[in-house]
Amino acid sequence: MSTLTLAAPRSTAPGLRDDILVVEGVSKRFGGRIALDAASLEVRRGSITGVIGPNGSGKSTLFNIVAGALPPDGGRVRINGRDTTRHGPAQVCREGVGRTFQISRLFSEMTVLENLVAIAHGKSDVEAVERARELLDFLEIAGLRDKWGSELSYGQRKLVEIARALMLEPTLMLLDEPFAGINPRLQNRIVEHLDALRRNGLTLFFIDHEMRIVLEVCDELYVLAEGRVIARGAPEAVRADPAVAEAYF
Repeated sequence: MSTLTLAAPRSTAPGLRDDILVVEGVSKRFGGRIALDAASLEVRRGSITGVIGPNGSGKSTLFNIVAGALPPDGGRVRINGRDTTRHGPAQVCREGVGRTFQISRLFSEMTVLENLVAIAHGKSDVEAVERARELLDFLEIAGLRDKWGSELSYGQRKLVEIARALMLEPTLMLLDEPFAGINPRLQNRIVEHLDALRRNGLTLFFIDHEMRIVLEVCDELYVLAEGRVIARGAPEAVRADPAVAEAYF
């Protein structure tokens, strides 16, 4: 695996928790249905933090609020200490947040390289192409560079989505079910890449149903049920929580 240049992680005073993302009492309704009920969480800078929960627990709603795709009805979101509660997706992106999607949003009539270069901001064409090639090498998919988006398999699309999000040089990555629907071998490859990104200073925050992966890679885990956070902590401690077993397992 090749190395990758990322923005240097910000240091904090010894003994103090440095949270890159803070969600405070966020609520959201859709008609008469409560999707989120005063949900709160913190994501430590440089960590891999996961959110799990049964279908309909509010995971996707939470993710979309953090990403600026949905406004909350109540509560607050802070990224890097700045209030982003009412920011749209473009503003959240400018705060250093990259995002992947569960359903691929690649341009089918562009090559993989063109998909990456198309979203580059503040770079010359030469710089954008160089960065795109660096990312494709890092993710070990340089061989896909000239393939059309429409030619890619589901698993290949997952990797290209990660590369596209990294084109923005984020400090926080939101990953929407990165392991869903792909074989264990590719899941393990993605785990290796995510761990390498974390070692390089990137903070990773994801939702997924793949319990084997969640228990393996997360530093901290949150569990949602009916829009509320019912547990948080180290993965094994969360796994052993009776409330989690009742709601999820």
